[in-house]
Amino acid sequence: MTNQNPKVDVYFKSVKKWYDELQMLRKIILDCSLTEELKWRVPCYTLQGSNIVIIGGFKEYCALTFVKGVLLKDSTGILLKPGESTQSARLIRFTRVQEIVNLEPVLKAYINEAIDVEKTGLKVIFKKTPEPVPEELQSKLDEIPALKTAWNVLTPGRQRAYILYFSAPKQSKSKQSRIENSMLKILAGKGINDCTCGLSKRLPACDGSHKAIR
Repeated sequence: MTNQNPKVDVYFKSVKKWYDELQMLRKIILDCSLTEELKWRVPCYTLQGSNIVIIGGFKEYCALTFVKGVLLKDSTGILLKPGESTQSARLIRFTRVQEIVNLEPVLKAYINEAIDVEKTGLKVIFKKTPEPVPEELQSKLDEIPALKTAWNVLTPGRQRAYILYFSAPKQSKSKQSRIENSMLKILAGKGINDCTCGLSKRLPACDGSHKAIR
């Protein structure tokens, strides 16, 4: 193998499981002329500083992970999501060297496609995942239809600000107290940081002018 990184050599000296499989993956990747680095304590292969693929061992399998795998065509249907919420990375799992040997042409084709994706500047468009609604808030919304209607009318940004505020305390009692104290603002269609007195010079945001009211 050419262009081996000494730091990755050290990594392999500590590998106790999947050694042969990872070495085979290493060979295949280096044949595709990527730069070998050690990132996050595992071998990472880059193109002009951009991460393309990563290899590593887990308890039940070892894996070849494509950093922007979601952009690959995956013509053979072998790419898997590492986790339910993963938006970009995709991986291929292995448990035997022969599996890798059999797939070598396919793996090289996938790696070369990943290189082309990087060269053309394609980007993964990440979707913003909504904050989970606290149980205490959901219970109150189900209990009071008017509150639920007012909540649904709020902008996503205002909803998120409330959810973060309600979720901050560890105790359920404290969360409930915050929700109850904010109900009038929600019913009025106001965000947690919106002005309610009408005196703010930064409407709709509150600038503290209400403190002058006695």
